[in-house]
Amino acid sequence: MKINRLIYNPEIHFNHKKEWTTKDLIYLCGVYEIDKKRDISIALERTENAILQKANILRKQGLFEKYKEMYKEI
Repeated sequence: MKINRLIYNPEIHFNHKKEWTTKDLIYLCGVYEIDKKRDISIALERTENAILQKANILRKQGLFEKYKEMYKEI
């Protein structure tokens, strides 16, 4: 089954290949399990693949839950 993910589009992915801000990471982790990946992608102006990859990296580094907790404190 093919998954239809948003591919890079310079008109909507303004943050493509840019550094992730702390604010971006907090938002990503805070809504990752409740929002659609496409919506997160649009909100952060990054591709869906970048969203998935960053979440996986943060989990491996043990930082995902830290940022998720920071989101709850906002």
